Amino acid sequence: MQDVVLAMLAKEPAHGYVLRSRMRDALGPLGEAMNAGQIYVTLARLAKAGLVTSERADGLPDRPDRRVYALTPAGQQRVAAWLAEVSWPRPDLAEFHLKLVAAAAARLADPVALVDAQRREVLRRLRDAQRAALDRSMVPVAGLLLEGVVLRLQADLKWLEACERMWTERDRAGRKAEA
Repeated sequence: MQDVVLAMLAKEPAHGYVLRSRMRDALGPLGEAMNAGQIYVTLARLAKAGLVTSERADGLPDRPDRRVYALTPAGQQRVAAWLAEVSWPRPDLAEFHLKLVAAAAARLADPVALVDAQRREVLRRLRDAQRAALDRSMVPVAGLLLEGVVLRLQADLKWLEACERMWTERDRAGRKAEA
């Protein structure tokens, strides 16, 4: 969650409410279950870690003053490191999805390139798991686990292909609109 919030701040400084709204929009129906206070707790932790700063901004007559959060140089470095990370599998694909959304929104990285890097990592792990599954001396119970790993990685590859299609089509549509 911290890395996602940092990446969403990379586009521009924002209030916690705006960050929560962006995350809910990016997650669609999955975002409805998000605890509103989670963003503010995360922002407080990021500030304590020196990754964000905040300034008080005047509120509207019917609303209290709000804090506007911005990345520090250390926060910018952490976002860059997070975008370059290619660990897989993740227990929650929503984080990778949010990485793509944040990277595209702030123009930090090409979402298709991020998908491609993840695909290479998944393919590497899939090859390793398939090789291990071919080991005839393996205990059947361990073979069952490897079969599950292979199936999971194959499903992840299909999802990454769907991500690539969507981001490629979105990029094409954006270029047509600019022309």
